[in-house]
Amino acid sequence: MVTHPARPPATPLAGHPCLARHFEWQFEFRIERQGGTDPLGGIVSRKCATPSGARREEDSDDVAGAARELLRGLLSRPWGHVSPSIYETGRVVSLTPWLAGHARRVRHILDAQRPDGMWGAPGAYAVVPTLSAVEALLTVVRGLDDGDSHGFRRADGVDPREAADALGRSLPLLLRRLPALDFTRFPDMPANDLIVDSLVGSINRHLDELDELDGKDPVVGPVPEARLGNPKGLDGTRLAKMRAALTAGAALPDKMTHALEVTGDLAREARTIRPGPVGAVGASPAATAAWLGERGAREPRHPARLFLEAVSDEHAGAVPCGAPITVFERAWVLSTLARTGIVSSAPPTLLDGLAAALGPTGTPAAEGLPADADTTSAVLYALGLLGKPRSPEALWAYETPTHFCTWPGEEGFSVTVNAHVLEAFGQYLRDILRTGETPSVSIPRYTKTVGDLVTLLCDQQRDDGSWTDRWHASPYYATLCCVAALSRFGGGRAAGTLARARAWVLDTQRPDGSWGLWAGTVEETAYALQILLPSPADAAELTAKDPAGKYKESITRGYEFLPAPSDNGRLLGPALWHDKDLYLPVAVVRASVLAARHLAGKYVHTIEQS
Repeated sequence: MVTHPARPPATPLAGHPCLARHFEWQFEFRIERQGGTDPLGGIVSRKCATPSGARREEDSDDVAGAARELLRGLLSRPWGHVSPSIYETGRVVSLTPWLAGHARRVRHILDAQRPDGMWGAPGAYAVVPTLSAVEALLTVVRGLDDGDSHGFRRADGVDPREAADALGRSLPLLLRRLPALDFTRFPDMPANDLIVDSLVGSINRHLDELDELDGKDPVVGPVPEARLGNPKGLDGTRLAKMRAALTAGAALPDKMTHALEVTGDLAREARTIRPGPVGAVGASPAATAAWLGERGAREPRHPARLFLEAVSDEHAGAVPCGAPITVFERAWVLSTLARTGIVSSAPPTLLDGLAAALGPTGTPAAEGLPADADTTSAVLYALGLLGKPRSPEALWAYETPTHFCTWPGEEGFSVTVNAHVLEAFGQYLRDILRTGETPSVSIPRYTKTVGDLVTLLCDQQRDDGSWTDRWHASPYYATLCCVAALSRFGGGRAAGTLARARAWVLDTQRPDGSWGLWAGTVEETAYALQILLPSPADAAELTAKDPAGKYKESITRGYEFLPAPSDNGRLLGPALWHDKDLYLPVAVVRASVLAARHLAGKYVHTIEQS
């Protein structure tokens, strides 16, 4: 984690002219940080101390203060606060070893290796980060053997034998396990087929070239005779088509540039691709590094190099999967705080920025990505909740005969995207009724679509009462998205669906009061509490339905697991959000933890006083 000073400059990126110019509108709101700790830290922590009754009574003020500090943080860190990625960091190690911070990136990879030799989360989630780490370390040790250390020296705290040892613990596992895996059972994550196919080929080329040294490298040691094979069900067709398109000089779809690094040398200054205003390609450090290549070493003021330096500096040398995430972060934070009654207004700079991001097809989550229905819906919902409604007409571009897609041509289906579209449409209809305006849209069309979306979400509920989604590893996130939308806009049709979701949450609470897919986490506990209490108005209804006290006990235990609003301790993970690698959007999760603390705290305090 990066340690921030008590009162940082308006932005750590302001020293880069091309970056500051792009975000000029974001710097109008002057920031005065309160205290000396990072207000966005302490999202996921271990078991927290049980607060006293007096603490609960004070909790509302504490949450409000923490929320104000969180909003200030959105402005002081305009590119967003997201966890670093092993996958993405490994790509930058291999592609731009000349970039400042190379040794720190290698150290980050080495320190993140699991005891079993892999990297990343459990199961198939480990494949992409492990492949990237192994390929990066092979590049590093081969560079050392060639006498080209790129600043990777013992003086930097890394022994080359340590990298070789990490390879010795990981490469045999990949050789044995990867071909036996079924790719059709992998998590649904962006470009993972392209990434796996590309990295398997790169690692095998490293091994072939090392084999030419009579089978033994002075650093790596004996080279395995075997080579990696793709998982079952991955034939490499999509990667071949993407590379053929670049070879022919064809333009790639915007969403494909996010994983441009999979095309290897073809990515280097590809004619049909240009960095955006902040210097990024495809909102990805890895894609940017692949496009920039060695040119960045020769041109220290190149916008793409400045982008990579800025992102790396923000993460102590490592890099995240996506940057900047300005619009995504602000939309999720504001809609969460407003939906749960923590804030009723926000700094004009934040609201004006969200409104300005909306175009004819909505807005993307980040510069260099295509506009999408998910981010567009979240922006519209946040603006509506905070008294700045905008027409959701742009969302019709994402309508299909059966659902709303994340973007046109999407190959999967996302239940959370459709939940967010329901919120955007439902809120807009409420705004129209409240203001009495005569809109230039078809109210019957909106009304019918709201009903269709309610039916869709109810039909997608799993037998156990939960939902799952392609954009998050945890069913608690997907279930909260659906419950939050249905509780506000589902009417009587959703009553049974909501009851089943709450029953599932009660049944899956852990002995320590937490909830979680792999282990109890603060993030997932926050989602679970909001499933039980989606809004302040639900507390009275829940109490009336709880003669046996099941909800009271569950909410109290979950509330006591959460950190105090002022807890800005170290971030412990895990990352649960889907991109090319799992990631943690820190401010977004912080907002959800504050929301849960606010709702559950009020409920528990009311019960104790009754």
